[in-house]
Amino acid sequence: MSAWSDHARFCQRDCKPVCNKAKGHGSWHPNRWHRVCLVFLFAILNVNFAFGHKVIGIQDGDTMTLLVQQKELKIRLANIDAPEKSQPFGQRSKQSLSDLCWGKDAQFDAKSIDKYGRTVAVVRCGGIEANRSQVQRGMAWVYPQYNIDPTLPAIETAARTQKSGLWSEKSPIPPWEFRNSATKPQTSVCHTGPRGGRYRIVNGRKEYGCK
Repeated sequence: MSAWSDHARFCQRDCKPVCNKAKGHGSWHPNRWHRVCLVFLFAILNVNFAFGHKVIGIQDGDTMTLLVQQKELKIRLANIDAPEKSQPFGQRSKQSLSDLCWGKDAQFDAKSIDKYGRTVAVVRCGGIEANRSQVQRGMAWVYPQYNIDPTLPAIETAARTQKSGLWSEKSPIPPWEFRNSATKPQTSVCHTGPRGGRYRIVNGRKEYGCK
C-alpha cells in the first residue's frame, strides 16, 4: 500500500468528522475539506521531524524510503534534483545518498506531497542534512523551479568551482533537461547553453551544433 493511500485513509478517518461538523457553520465548499486534511496531514508529518525513522531503501540520488510507524513512506528530497540513473553520475549519486542515510535513523521536515504521492522533505541522517550534502558533494543540482532554500545556490557554485562530483564532467546535463529530451525525438530538441551554444542530448551527453 502506498504512503499516499495511508494519507488518504487518515483524511477520511480523522479529518472528515471535523469537516462535517464545520459544515453547520456557514458556507462550505468540497475543496475546503481537502485543504483542512492537508493541514492535519502536515501537522502529523512534521511531528516526525523530532523522531528517527529507519531508512530502508534508496531509489536514486534524491529519493529514499523510510519506515514510519511500521509503514513505508517514500521521500523525495526537497530543493534538489539528482542525475537520473542512466545519466553520468546517476549511480554515484545514488551511492552517495546511500552512504549518507542507508540503515540510519532519519528525521524529515515535510514540505509538500508531489504528483507521485511522495512526501517532499528536508531529511537529516545522523544529524547531517542529506539534501544539502548531495549538492555539496556534487551529486545533485539545486532544482531552480522548486528550490526554497536560499543558501543552496552558493553551495552548488562552490561544488562547481571545485569540480566536485558531476561537475568534473565537461558539460553535465541537468536532469530536468535530460527527462525532457527523453520524452521527445532527439532530433527535435535543441537546447541553448549558458554561453549561447546550441546542443542536443544524444545518449545522455551533449552534442553541439544543432540549430
